[in-house]
Amino acid sequence: MSSADTATRIVLIHATAVSIAPIRAAFEAQWPEAETVNLLDDSLSRDLNSGTVEYHEIEERILQLAVYGEKLGAGGILFSCSAFGTAIDNAKRRLPIPVLKPNEAMFEEALGRGGKIGMIATFKPSIPSMEQEFHALAEERGTSVSLESILVEEAMSALGRGELETHNRLIREACTVFAGYETVMLAQFSASQAAADVEAELGCMVLTSPHSAVKKLHGLLAGRG
Repeated sequence: MSSADTATRIVLIHATAVSIAPIRAAFEAQWPEAETVNLLDDSLSRDLNSGTVEYHEIEERILQLAVYGEKLGAGGILFSCSAFGTAIDNAKRRLPIPVLKPNEAMFEEALGRGGKIGMIATFKPSIPSMEQEFHALAEERGTSVSLESILVEEAMSALGRGELETHNRLIREACTVFAGYETVMLAQFSASQAAADVEAELGCMVLTSPHSAVKKLHGLLAGRG
């Protein structure tokens, strides 16, 4: 790492509190010199789930969080909730600093590997936008791949109760449908905590959003300034 790493502030924007610990662990393992700042609005996920809040309102809230993050002196911004892809795209266009969607780096790694790819999600509203984002990126790259997704909703509920072992066990039990796949992606940041269990069960490459995102951010920002 260069000395400039110590001056790099990364603002992390969360819609669920359970995302904070996994991304902190990824930074500690891969880029401990970076300074991270956490912004949490846990009403975003509730409002998206409720169906009573117009998406354009959520999009504006996402943008304002990103603008605030830039005002904090961020060198880059990483969103950790995977259900707001189009809203984050809007923020990416509006800000002059790197803004990463939660899964874009992981998708890039998976597409680079090719073959049969599985995705395990624990938050139902995230699946349509993530699949759309994945296939759009594949089309942009001219890559033909197979993606299958499953939902393990009970795992998120368990994590919300503080039951990490139950969360990991439920994901490990569900992942067996991906036996023989080349790559399995864990969609939510919080699900990354089950990576070792999935690797032990399947013996394939397991990609997680936070670790892929930290790797990409470091490549973009290390050595600047």
